[in-house]
Amino acid sequence: MARTITGIVSSNKTEKTIVVTVSSRKTHPLYKKQYSASKKFMAHDEKNEAQIGDKVVIVETRPLSARKRYALQNIIEKAAIRFEQTPAVLLKEEAEAKAEKHVREEKSEEAEAPVAAPKARARKASKTADKEEE
Repeated sequence: MARTITGIVSSNKTEKTIVVTVSSRKTHPLYKKQYSASKKFMAHDEKNEAQIGDKVVIVETRPLSARKRYALQNIIEKAAIRFEQTPAVLLKEEAEAKAEKHVREEKSEEAEAPVAAPKARARKASKTADKEEE
C-alpha cells in the first residue's frame, strides 16, 4: 500500500507541481522537550487545482522527476482567505519597484565614485595656490 501524507500547500508556482509542507511535533530523546519539525514534499498536481493554503492528501508514486515522488490525491479543505491581485495593482507595484531600483542604483553610483584622499586634496590645493601666485 502506498504511503499517504496530509499537509498544507506552501507553493504552487510551478506548472503541475505543488510543494506540500508537513508539520509534526516531536520530543527530544534526551531533554524531553517538544519541538515542531516540518518537511516539504513536491507533489504532482495534474489539473493545477490546489492553491496555497489548501489542506491536501498526497500519495506516494513512482519517481516523476528528480524531486517529485508524490501525487495529489485530493483536497481536504480549501484555504479560507485567498489574495488575488488585479492586473492594475500588479502594474502599479512593478512601476514602484522599478522606481526604487533606480533610486538605489543612483545611491550606489554616488557611493562608488572615487574620493580623493585628504593628502591628495591638500597637494592639489597647494598646486592651484602656487599657480595663482605666479
